[in-house]
Amino acid sequence: MKRLAVYCGSATPADPIYIECARMVGRTLAGRGIGLVYGGGRLGLMGAVADAALEAGGEVIGVIPEALVNAEVAHRGCTELHVVANMHQRKQLFTDLSDGFVTIPGGVGTMDELWEAVSWSQLGYHDKPVGLLNAGGYYDHLIAFNRHMIETGFIRAQHAGILIHADNFDTLLERMAAYEPHDTIFRMKAANL
Repeated sequence: MKRLAVYCGSATPADPIYIECARMVGRTLAGRGIGLVYGGGRLGLMGAVADAALEAGGEVIGVIPEALVNAEVAHRGCTELHVVANMHQRKQLFTDLSDGFVTIPGGVGTMDELWEAVSWSQLGYHDKPVGLLNAGGYYDHLIAFNRHMIETGFIRAQHAGILIHADNFDTLLERMAAYEPHDTIFRMKAANL
C-alpha cells in the first residue's frame, strides 16, 4: 500500500484521545512510507492527521470541495491540494489516488465516506481494503451493527470480510495488507444474489 485515504472528522472533540489518534495515524503512515490522502482541511482530526504526517516527512494529498475550502479552512501546507467541484468528485479522487481506506473517529461525513467505500467494494467499483480503527472503543456499536447486518443476511457471507477493523493501528495495517478481494456483485450470477 503506497497511499491510504484516511476518513476522519473536521471537529475537535473535548476528549484528547481522538486528536492523538489522528496524530498517531499520520506519524505511522509517514514512518512506513505510506502517503496520506485525506479531506484537505486543517481543522480537527483532519488537520491533526495531516500535520503529523507532514512533520514526520510524509506525503500528504488533500482533496477538498470548492464550497468547503473556506468552511474547513483548506490546509495550504499539503504536498498536493486538489480542489474539486463537489463531494462526489472528492470521494472518487480518494478512490483513484489511494490503495485502501482507513476510517478513524468522525461524524456524518466520515460515515458517508466509510459506507460508500464498503458499498463500492461490494459492487466491484474497487477491490481495495477498507479499514476501521476503533480508537478508544469509538466504533464498538458500529462494529456490532455491521455484525448484525451480516447475521440477518443484509450483508452477504462473501462480503462479510470487507470491513476490516482493529483497536490497534499496526494490527489494522497488517490485516489490510493481507486483504484478499472477494466476489463482487458485478461478477455474481443472479441466482447468487
